[in-house]
Amino acid sequence: MPRQFRPLELRVAWIAALAMTLGGIVALVARALTALIGLVTNLAFYGRVSTEFSSPAGNHLGLWVIAVPVIGGLIVGAMARWGSRAIRGHGIPEAMEQVLLNESRIPPRMTWLKPVSSAIAIGTGGPFGAEGPIIATGGALGSLLGQFLHVTADERKTLLAAGAAAGMAAVFSAPISSVLLALELLLFERRARSLIPVALAAAVGTGVRYVLEGNEPMFAMPAVAAPTLAALAVYMAMGLLTGVASVGITKLTYAIEDAFEKLPVHWMWWPALGGVVVGVVGYVMPATLGVGYTNISIVLSGQIGMAAMLTLCLLKLVSWSVALGSGTSGGTLAPMFTIGGAMGGVMGAACVAWLPGLHVDPHMAALVCMAAIFAGASRAFLTSVVFAFETTQQTQGLLPLLAGCAAAYLVSGLLMRHTIMTEKIARRGVHVPSEYAADHLERISVGDACSRDVVSLRASQSLGEVREWLGHDNAKTRHQGFPVLADDGRLLGVVTRRDLLNANMSADALVGSLVRRPPLVVRETHTLREAADHMVEADVGRLVVMGGEGSTRMVGILTRGDLLAAHARRLREAREASRHLGRKGAA
Repeated sequence: MPRQFRPLELRVAWIAALAMTLGGIVALVARALTALIGLVTNLAFYGRVSTEFSSPAGNHLGLWVIAVPVIGGLIVGAMARWGSRAIRGHGIPEAMEQVLLNESRIPPRMTWLKPVSSAIAIGTGGPFGAEGPIIATGGALGSLLGQFLHVTADERKTLLAAGAAAGMAAVFSAPISSVLLALELLLFERRARSLIPVALAAAVGTGVRYVLEGNEPMFAMPAVAAPTLAALAVYMAMGLLTGVASVGITKLTYAIEDAFEKLPVHWMWWPALGGVVVGVVGYVMPATLGVGYTNISIVLSGQIGMAAMLTLCLLKLVSWSVALGSGTSGGTLAPMFTIGGAMGGVMGAACVAWLPGLHVDPHMAALVCMAAIFAGASRAFLTSVVFAFETTQQTQGLLPLLAGCAAAYLVSGLLMRHTIMTEKIARRGVHVPSEYAADHLERISVGDACSRDVVSLRASQSLGEVREWLGHDNAKTRHQGFPVLADDGRLLGVVTRRDLLNANMSADALVGSLVRRPPLVVRETHTLREAADHMVEADVGRLVVMGGEGSTRMVGILTRGDLLAAHARRLREAREASRHLGRKGAA
């Protein structure tokens, strides 16, 4: 008899305890990573030994600044070639691939290779954020813990997602959006047994950040007022435009990666070649170098002019897309937020100058587009909305964020099949789930789907009699399995058509002698999902259906064909358009 579904089991408490411990560790690792980035930055651009988180923008290297990202690229390329090629890129697609194909088993060396290579890439001017590497590192630590302990693949996936969520929460002080990121990009499900450990890990990661760095919003900006209806429509239109831009940015990034693939040099040299572009752009506009969290705050607070924002948007895009396409190590969130925020700031300033009657707030425009560009590029819709709110704590921004991100998501879904997170692994043949829906088989009971007209045999019948009956070609004799009943009506087991025809026994032998094991049964109150799992575990194609709890009465039989037929309603609801109200004869 299959086990009936329970939303939670005691084992979840143990996984949750592990996730909370992991969350604290990852938060400390996040702090160590930022310190390491600070150390590399200070050594590379200022020649001093300090772990203070400094921006490379204030350097006085002159033209020598071009050499710094090149040197960083050479080191990262060497680490990728002789350490692990998996350190290339921003880490989230690689984690997704391990979840989907390798039962969430990330190689242990990634726990140190990824953060060290990212610290070198970012510290030498790479235009990335620290969040991508720490998300990847947190996921690797969770996977490592799950490989040391005796856990299932699903539990290991939960620990991987918990580590990733704790890392993002510790960097941005954004626990809810961190959980949503894990749900939308790593777990590919929303179940209590995975949601609770991930949420607790994110809470602990954020709590550790509060202790170490305080609870101020990550990106400070002036308070914004509730939007008028006209302004809300403008923010939605900005979301549409930003969605188009997110598609273009995604295609540009992978076009650059394809261009690097065609170069007649080994891929370990590509990060150094990308570093040349990073260095040249950094010489022209130093603000494009490094993490750039300060740029986001400046854009959101309106401390930069329209021309400077436009320049920052374009040059950051060039620097980041070339660096990412070259295969160096770093994150995507901060650069995209910088590009999107600057784009929104430009559009908002233009509205204020040319269409003052719409009452558009340029700070709000920057906030909406900052979130919308990530919503369009990654299709992590809820993550984008909540992240922008959590990192700025602007409650009046929720409605514009919802409208703008939904518009960007709509455009992205219409224009682009894969996202910036999934394109890379989709090219390797990995199918990434894009929609999460309730399991249709969970909604249907066995009693509603099983066949009630059961053709059964009596244990006292002879094989000769049954074989003769099977020789008549009709609907009843074409079944592949038959329940066998005792004379008092008790179910003894199930025999197959092959058993009856191929048994090396005399015609006088009784059907009951062919029953080898107790019957595999399911109750009519079970769901089809529970029944399907029972079939797979027992490696059978049919189950005898018994009455409700405690009943010993056979009421039907459930086959694989019945499971497939149950999907007919789902397909009809999804594909067949119909009209009910206003139809002739409608009530």
